[in-house]
Amino acid sequence: MSEKEYIRSLFVHEDEILYSIYKGLEERELPQISVPPEIGKTLYLLVKMSGAKKICEIGALGGYSTIWLARAIPEDGQVLSLENRQAHADFAIENVEKAGLSSRVTFMVNDAMEILTDFVQKEEKFDFFFIDADKPNYINYLEKAIQLARPGTIITADNLLQSGRIFDLEDQGPSPTTVRQFNEKIATDPRLESILLPIGDGLGICRVK
Repeated sequence: MSEKEYIRSLFVHEDEILYSIYKGLEERELPQISVPPEIGKTLYLLVKMSGAKKICEIGALGGYSTIWLARAIPEDGQVLSLENRQAHADFAIENVEKAGLSSRVTFMVNDAMEILTDFVQKEEKFDFFFIDADKPNYINYLEKAIQLARPGTIITADNLLQSGRIFDLEDQGPSPTTVRQFNEKIATDPRLESILLPIGDGLGICRVK
């Protein structure tokens, strides 16, 4: 048994709704890139421990991570999930409804940077961010998240190891290149306290000072 299998078997229990998302993505010919179960559980615990009530998720896909996040907030909490593809949002809405969490989740279908810029203009504030969208925009999403944060807000980001591609400096593809810069940014930005956990494909966790 691998470390990943051990952790999942002991600490993570997916119910039928979460498990069905994998098959649903396949049937709809959507990408199988939901966060792994151990990342979902980690996000759930971070939300619970931080006491977050207002969450911004950047990238919904089938709503797998959305459900983990929504289950962690109180009944009067809210997850705003930004998704630029209608097909993804439609499937995510379906799964959130199955999970009985529609009252806690709002999906916004548009370019995430446009939505975040509008949030900044409206002086919105969030307790928790989860970034899991197009990697070349990660640094831009981070900057917007910091602008929308309160002291103590948690910012998380997935896929920060890029399946090991970040270690190959000859790999200058847009995703690993930007993620390398993102990792250096969260490690050194004086506005943040951060760590990169080597679970899943690498989960970054930042606290805004």
